[in-house]
Amino acid sequence: MNAIDNSKMQKDDISLGELMSILSGAKDSPLIFYYDGRPVKPGYHVTEVKAGQFSALDCGANPEAWSEIFIQLWDIEEGDRTHMPSGKFHAIIRKVTEHVKLDDSAKLTFEVSDGVQPMQLYCAAMPTLRAGAVHVELAPRPASCKPRDRWLAEQSQSTSCCAPSSAAKCCG
Repeated sequence: MNAIDNSKMQKDDISLGELMSILSGAKDSPLIFYYDGRPVKPGYHVTEVKAGQFSALDCGANPEAWSEIFIQLWDIEEGDRTHMPSGKFHAIIRKVTEHVKLDDSAKLTFEVSDGVQPMQLYCAAMPTLRAGAVHVELAPRPASCKPRDRWLAEQSQSTSCCAPSSAAKCCG
C-alpha cells in the first residue's frame, strides 16, 4: 500500500530542526511561548517530549504516513522563576535525543495546559528575536480534510483558465 507522505508541514509550521537551529544561536535569551493571545507564565515546564510515527486513513480513504514530535508545556507560575533560557530548552531536547529518536524534519506540535484546563494542540510559527528574548507564537492546530487540502493546493498551482473543476473525493 502506497501511503501519502504527510510530513510536509503547513506553511506556518516549523520543524524541530528549525526551532533548535534558531535557539542554538540565542542560548542566553529567554524563551517565551505565546498562545491564546498571552505569553506562557515564567515558571513554565517542558513536561514531556514524545516522538511518534503515524499511519492513518484520511476521510477520502487515502493511506497517510508521517512522523510528529509533541512537546508538552505546563503553563504554571512557580516562585520567582523567569522564562526559561533558550539554551536550557535546547539542552532538554538534546537530552531527550539520548533516549528517544527525534526526527529534526518531523511535524512539531505543542501540547499546552495550565494543569486545570484541558491540554490543547498548537503549531509553532518561526521564532523571532526581539527585546533580548526569543518569542514563539503558538497557533491552535485545526482539524482539516486532507483530500480537500491537497485539491485546493493543486488548484492554486494550476494557472490554466481551462483546468478541470472536479472536486476532490472526500469522506468516501
